[in-house]
Amino acid sequence: MRPNSLAEGPAVGWRFRCREEAVSDLDHTLLRRVVGGILAPFDRPGSPGVTIGIVRGRELVLHESAGLASVELGVPIGPGTTFRIASVSKQFTCAVVLMLAEEGVLSLGDDIRLHVPELADFGHVVTIDHLMHNTSGIRDMLEIMRIGGCDLAMPVGRDALLAGIARQTTLNFPPGSRYLYSNSAFLLLGVIAERVSGMALRALLAARIFGPCGMAMTGMVESTDEVVPGLAGGYLPADAGRGVGAWVRAQHGFALGGEGALVSSVVDLALWHRACVTNSLGPNLAVRLEHCAPFTGGAMNDYARGLRVSAVRGVRTVSHGGLWPGFKTEFLRVPELDAAIIVAANNAAANPYAIGQQVLGHLLDGVAGVPRAPGLPAVDVLARHVGRFLDPVGLATVDFSLSGDGVLSGSCNGVSFAVRATGDGRLAAATSARDFCFRLSADGDSMAIEQGAGEVAIWRRVAPGAALPAGLAGRYRSAEMAATWTISADSGGMAVAVAGPVAHAGPWPVEAVAEDVIRVWMPGALYRSWLDVRVVRDGGGAIGGLLANGNRVKNLAFARLDEG
Repeated sequence: MRPNSLAEGPAVGWRFRCREEAVSDLDHTLLRRVVGGILAPFDRPGSPGVTIGIVRGRELVLHESAGLASVELGVPIGPGTTFRIASVSKQFTCAVVLMLAEEGVLSLGDDIRLHVPELADFGHVVTIDHLMHNTSGIRDMLEIMRIGGCDLAMPVGRDALLAGIARQTTLNFPPGSRYLYSNSAFLLLGVIAERVSGMALRALLAARIFGPCGMAMTGMVESTDEVVPGLAGGYLPADAGRGVGAWVRAQHGFALGGEGALVSSVVDLALWHRACVTNSLGPNLAVRLEHCAPFTGGAMNDYARGLRVSAVRGVRTVSHGGLWPGFKTEFLRVPELDAAIIVAANNAAANPYAIGQQVLGHLLDGVAGVPRAPGLPAVDVLARHVGRFLDPVGLATVDFSLSGDGVLSGSCNGVSFAVRATGDGRLAAATSARDFCFRLSADGDSMAIEQGAGEVAIWRRVAPGAALPAGLAGRYRSAEMAATWTISADSGGMAVAVAGPVAHAGPWPVEAVAEDVIRVWMPGALYRSWLDVRVVRDGGGAIGGLLANGNRVKNLAFARLDEG
């Protein structure tokens, strides 16, 4: 583990002094010990690592790292190391759009087709503010490309991503009615900012934010082949066949934009926190970024503008995470404590969100009047949750498993999450981006699950042993994906071969879930995910199509072209 002190750091971007006396109400020695314990597992030879920064007031009071920025060269992570911060970029895109709105060159209430006329008419007005609050209903471009056969490791340019968005003629839901994370929204925000300002987003962010804030190690890097001084390599754990502790370089080929193109450092993100605290970039910029708005049904959306506003043990937090192959980030501000916690990793096995919450828990333990964190139920209670549950109306599934050491985990569409207690008898996904609270019924056969907008659905336990629908083999076409799926027999089961607009893929295994409900499994650079798919029958009972739901793509129709 290497403490990042001013003495050992390069003269790039450092604008904070590590002043221990700045933390008068905090046991700094104990805090350093806590951070050291968190970093210890990453302080291994040949391992990529993690860096943690803690800001109090306007001071970076602690900044320590463990692990290697370059496994190949044996270069350790240091104060000058930068990381791809992925979706932490979104708040910066929103900030520059808010600046442009303040200048009158656009309005947050503008119909986005005013600025991006190549988009389809969805039959609803989608506004710029819908994009910022993740309530637009526009499908996520990464999932659009994956359903069409593209993995994140494949080279895909911005034009192809925009074409995928422009092919969509329907929405996940009416704008403003629900929350669902969409990278498409923030790519579009970047495009709108470029078109109204006449500047590339890269130059616009540098001129309006990074330059004025002194963020010398931060910039927009759209292409993954661009050489960036100080940028850590991103690493994934290797397959078990390569041995314990082996790593591979993460591959990612998609062009990046307003949704996740930034490279930054702990030091520079601390400077951004200071700009938010001091309003140095304009009056009330932070307040406007943190503004939450209600859904059309009246419930409050806790996703602000590129930021999530929530409460931990009754204390308000403002945060966002970032995930890209080989990189993970957590940027967590705690206004009531005048503090920020910044965690960045080039180690895909790390969990910056959990690390941030662990550090926050230590800070809150020292604050009078803050209740203790609620504890999880006993293991025998958690064990009753194990199994698969299906939302028969909304078409979604969740799998729960219990590890040997008694840790309950869930997975939706292949996105796994740990579980935390909410304090009101429910359990919830312990992540920065998933609205998923649940309560198991007394008989264990169903769950009441809240998944955003204040709506609760009853998910039913699925019994094993379902059979694939007869007559499923055949060809199915989605115009919105510009993709054809061919389902045929494969290794004793069935699988999907995909012919998409950019790539071909498959075979993707097909698994029976319940009557006329299947899973289609998709491999990927980040994780192996699945689509929940319902068989659609015609009036005579024959299979006429499919309706697919993913994590961020809903109600996607495939029409049957012929029989297999």
